Order: sequence, then C-alpha cells, then structure tokens
Amino acid sequence: MDPRYLLHRLGPGPVRELAERNVTKLRRRLAGVEKRLVTLEPAGAVRGEVLFSYILDALLEPDAPPASTHTHFWESATMARTFADAGYRVDAVAWTNDAFEPAKDYDVVVDVRTNLERWAPRLAPETVKVLHIDTSHWSVNNPAQERRLAELRARRGVALRPVKRLPENRAIEVADCATILGNAFTESTYAFAGKPIFRIPISVPFTYPWTESKDFAAVRRRFLWFGSGGLVHKGLDLVLEAFAGLPDVRLTVCGPVGRERDFEREYFRELYRTPNIRTLGWVDVAPASFVELAREHLALVYPSCAEGGGSSVLTCMHAGLIPVINDEVSVDLDPAWGVRLAGTSIGELRDAIRHLAGRDSAQLERMARGARDFARERHTRERFAEGYRGFVASLVDGSWQRTPHPIPLPAGERGHEVG
Repeated sequence: MDPRYLLHRLGPGPVRELAERNVTKLRRRLAGVEKRLVTLEPAGAVRGEVLFSYILDALLEPDAPPASTHTHFWESATMARTFADAGYRVDAVAWTNDAFEPAKDYDVVVDVRTNLERWAPRLAPETVKVLHIDTSHWSVNNPAQERRLAELRARRGVALRPVKRLPENRAIEVADCATILGNAFTESTYAFAGKPIFRIPISVPFTYPWTESKDFAAVRRRFLWFGSGGLVHKGLDLVLEAFAGLPDVRLTVCGPVGRERDFEREYFRELYRTPNIRTLGWVDVAPASFVELAREHLALVYPSCAEGGGSSVLTCMHAGLIPVINDEVSVDLDPAWGVRLAGTSIGELRDAIRHLAGRDSAQLERMARGARDFARERHTRERFAEGYRGFVASLVDGSWQRTPHPIPLPAGERGHEVG
C-alpha cells in the first residue's frame, strides 16, 4: 500500500469527514428513524387512507429545512403532504423499515423499493399500489455496474467492490401503476411490465442566478465531475483516466471519494498527485460557494452507466454548466446546449472534451445559457410539486386508469434563486 495514501487518510479532512458521518449515523440510530411511523392528518374530512414508504427525515422535523444533500428529502415530504392535502390520512414509514406490516385497509400504498412486494399479499384487492421509481430497474442497473467493474479490472488489474447494488425485487410487477423521475431511458427499463408509468420531473434543491461575469474564454478548459456514491457506476474512473491524459485541460472532482476507500486507494495518483486534477470531496450545493465553483468551470462530465433522474447533472445545469453525458444518465439533452456521449471509452471522452473546449467562447456561453434555461423550465421544486399533484388528482378521480402517460404538466414557476 502506498504510504502516501495512509498519510492522506490520517489527514484532518478525511478524519473530520469520518467523524461527521459516524455522528450522523448515531443520531439517526438513537432517534429510531428506520422504525418510526409518522401519521399526517388531512385538514378536513378524511377521504381515505394512504400507506407511504420513502424518506422520513423531513416529516419527523417539519419545521426544519429539508437536507439539500439529496433531492429525495424534500420530494418525499412533498409527496406525503400532497396526499394529506388531497384529504387522505397518511401513515408514513421509512423505505428501509422491513418490520412494519399494514394493520388496516389502505386505499393507496406508495413505496420506492422493496416494501411493495412484501406488503402486496396483505393488501385488499381494491388498494391502488404505486411504485415510485427513482432508479433504473435492478436488472439493468446491476449488470451495468458489473460491466463497468469488469472493464476497470481489465484495464488496471484490480477488482473493486460493487457499490449501491439494487436488491432484486418484483415491485413493478405487483404495482398497479408507477411514478418515475427519470426520462425515456429509465422508463424503458420498466416497460416490460406493461404498467402505466407517470413521469414526474425530478427536482433540484436550489436554482441559481446567471453569473454575468463568467469568462468563457478563460474557463473553456475547466471541467467538473460532480456526483454521489458509486464512483465506478457514475464513471469517475473513466473521467480520471481521460483527464490524466489531457494535461492541458483541468478537472475538479466533487464527490464522496473518501467513502469508497478501495477506489480512492487505486486512483490515489490521479485524484491527488496529477497536476491538472483537483479533488475537493463532497461539496454542498446550498452555499453561494457553489455558484462561484460553477463560475470557474465550463462543463460537467458525467458518464454514468444507469441513473433514475440525473439530479446532480440538473443541479450543475441550473448553475450554468454544459452537460457532457450519455443516455443512461436519464436527462433529456439537446445538442444546442449539451454534448451527448455516443460511447464512454476513455478515448471517446477525450475526444468530446477536446471538441467542446475548442469551441468559441460565444458558442459556449449560448450552450451554458441553454442548459440553464432548460433546467429552470423543467426541473424545479415547483414543477415536481405540480406534477405530483396532478398524479394524486388522477388517483382521486380514477383517471389514472384512462390517462395516457406521462400526465401533462402545467406551466410552472421558475423557482427561487439563491446567492
């Protein structure tokens, strides 16, 4: 083992991050989040009963702002409250709660992963079972990650552990219908079941003002990788190897690299000892510093192998970064403002990066504005809330059985700006 890696792990940054993660885990364990039941009462007469299985955090602390580290904190609370606003009494549990059993009849049951299949035999025939889809189907997601790991093993002679594999389940088979955050790619992975799938635009935690002072000529060679866990799954290995061979182009890595130690150990040289690559680790999108980070970069390179909505890409687009992505990222893309990767080999990544960096600054600014405009029109908290209200309304009047999907979304507000 490289002694420099050991010294790095003992540095103040990694030690502080590990301590903070352990404190968060302990706090959640002491609060019993995974085993809690939260009931939301409607303001008026009770129309019916809903069992809701997703993220509890924002429901347990309704007066605190939802965490901005992932879109599901706010989205989950909004979904549950939308049912309450429509007149339903909502019993909410964590999606990881594998002990809870339905003790009464429910009109609607909503789940995000594996509880739906477990509960289905205990539900009344008339109960509407809804799967909320936030990932590609496990039969696509898991083999895609395995292929990436096998390709890495062939390139570098090292076997890294899989991360965030999805459990095999029959949720879409037992569901009556589904809501989905991703685009046609993600939807296609569930199409085999023949169930109605209603598209809800994934949200972002914040929107940002346009940075008038951005110098596109100065940043044309500065790129970003911005993602969460599952680093091989999300293509960081490919991006690092691509930029290591492009010394005249700069890369900044933003993500929880230290949480996947075998990856960090294997790519220690690229992450921390390559002059044109800078690793920041986890970056909060809430502070104004994220706007400054985006101002210093041209584009996001994100060749993931399977996604359920690409929220990190959309967050970067809101901040004026040009997306360089493949279809599996599950974000709609227009060549007027984005770069579609036909392939994700290291050579193809380098070609795409060089080509984009070589465009004139006026064209790059137009692309950045176009990417931001698209994200602001389609992907905000307001758009998500409108879409989910439309879906719940279709459950109330029964039109979900007749309405072609996706449900048409009303024109939405653009969302609040930060910074």
